[in-house]
Amino acid sequence: MTQNVHKDGIVSDQLPEEVLEIISQSAAQTQHLGKLLGELLRGKELLLLDGNLGAGKTTFTQGLAQGMGIAEVINSPTFTLLKEYAGRSLSPSDVSDSPLEPMLRKRFAGRLALYHFDLYRLNEPDELFDLGFDDYFASSGVCVVEWADKADEFWPPERLYIRLQLIDEVQRRLLFVATGSRYCELLRQFQKNIYATTSS
Repeated sequence: MTQNVHKDGIVSDQLPEEVLEIISQSAAQTQHLGKLLGELLRGKELLLLDGNLGAGKTTFTQGLAQGMGIAEVINSPTFTLLKEYAGRSLSPSDVSDSPLEPMLRKRFAGRLALYHFDLYRLNEPDELFDLGFDDYFASSGVCVVEWADKADEFWPPERLYIRLQLIDEVQRRLLFVATGSRYCELLRQFQKNIYATTSS
């Protein structure tokens, strides 16, 4: 945990935070934003998605999966809570020490995994522990959680929170809030890549 020194000289132990807001003009653009972020993911990331029905959470995740090298069609895992996908090759240095890791490594054969959660039907956050899902959040994979607000008290302080809001039938507001040094750096790189693609 880093210490932030405020302009008035007060030192705090709050984690660094970065915020980015983007207006997407179409579903294709929302998906493209997901793809740009997915290309930057290396494993062990937690992305929390929030927003009303139809706001574009699954559309964004589809793009994210493309950026991770996943060719399968991504759809909402609403009725199963979790779907798993294998993406591009995972660096051996990116392997975690999660108790679940040996089984997941064998299942995904050295590939970066996407764990796509949908908590829409979750009644109590404790169900995540009861089902053993907490091990996934400590693994080498990328965890993307739709309806993350249903388990707010469960999430670690370091994460990337993404809120999608409907503006009209096609436009969406995407608010990215990165908490923790690693996620702040990820968000800064994501912003650079957005500007690089729009200016070229």
